[in-house]
Amino acid sequence: MTQSTQTTDVRIRNTSRVGIFIMIIGILLVGANLRAPITGLSPLIDDIRSDTGIGNAVAGMLTTLPLLAFAVFSLTAPKIARRVGIEKTLFAGLLLIALGLIIRFFAPVWLLFVGTVFVGIGIAMGNVLLPGLIKREFPKNVGLMTGAYAVTMNGVAAFASGISVPLSDGLGLGWHGTLAIWVILTFAALLAWLPQLRLRHQPDVSTVHNGKGIWSSGLAWKVALFMGLQSLVFYVVIAWLPSILQSQGFSESTSGWLLSFMQFISLPTSFIIPILAGRFAGQRGIVTIIEACFAASFIGLLVGQTWVVVISVLLFGFAGGGSFSLATMFFVLRTRSSHEAAELSGMSQSIGYLLAAVGPTLFGLIHDFTANWTAPLILLVVIAVLLWIVGIGAGRNTYIGEKKTSLNSQRS
Repeated sequence: MTQSTQTTDVRIRNTSRVGIFIMIIGILLVGANLRAPITGLSPLIDDIRSDTGIGNAVAGMLTTLPLLAFAVFSLTAPKIARRVGIEKTLFAGLLLIALGLIIRFFAPVWLLFVGTVFVGIGIAMGNVLLPGLIKREFPKNVGLMTGAYAVTMNGVAAFASGISVPLSDGLGLGWHGTLAIWVILTFAALLAWLPQLRLRHQPDVSTVHNGKGIWSSGLAWKVALFMGLQSLVFYVVIAWLPSILQSQGFSESTSGWLLSFMQFISLPTSFIIPILAGRFAGQRGIVTIIEACFAASFIGLLVGQTWVVVISVLLFGFAGGGSFSLATMFFVLRTRSSHEAAELSGMSQSIGYLLAAVGPTLFGLIHDFTANWTAPLILLVVIAVLLWIVGIGAGRNTYIGEKKTSLNSQRS
């Protein structure tokens, strides 16, 4: 098979400028809903605990439940999309997010957990299906569109994290109202997505690999492990960076600002890396740069000097934004059709978020056992090396199911 056959989906769509513009707005608004309902909750955990009386372990489930939902339903989304179409499945995911946000508004604390599960399921559908949709609708601008949706997703997520407390305390919305207010963004995405429901896209089933084909592919496993390990690293650092910094003498306020700074630093690379990845035959060079930044950031945190730590946070922000966007690009670059991309995305994100769900707890236990952050940081350096190894394999210019590549395809 040649590269010219890589996209084989049957599609009937509006190719006018207006139609394309509406599609782009819809994709960006869907992306905006894929992190904010979660990151907007984390700063309110203490308020929720004091108001409801739940303990730390139970409150921690509010962060873990969405990740578990991602892991489980990432495998289901591609199968639903193959039956009813990607457009309708994404719309259903947005409806679930809206339902979950509305449910979390009401008083009984158990509804907070039920709503969070619905939010997690809806986000899982968007996580998995957007890369395949972009591959199908924008085959010549995959990197640009991937970067645009990634930076929108991460930018709104960082904004939600920063604005939650002012909304709750400053405007008097309380944690109930603050969690529910994000449904406005979801309704905007639903409205923008309505025009896409008129279209039905069915794959050419003779060219789509089934789930077993994806799971038996060594290349697919390399992509999945790249996604998984970078998710593990990201969520461990998000969970424990403030504690690491405070153990090195930084104040609670400064630690929080550095965490926020790290997330905003990730935005430029979230946008730039997919564009660069789409322009090269292979992505091994990009993988090497990203993983070198990861390793250097963890070594810098081990050193502990103030200026070194600040540079380390900057390096992690650069690597964190780039690694997620590159993992998303691998779903597109290593497959030939949008539905195959969705299958690979589902497999990779299922593995990725399962690792992400256990990562913070595991590293917390290591810290408790050793009574310091040295061992966890050394382990993160080891994981950065493993991430480089699987990334080198995932970055090779080939497709899932392809046995051999030309000498030209080996270049990175």
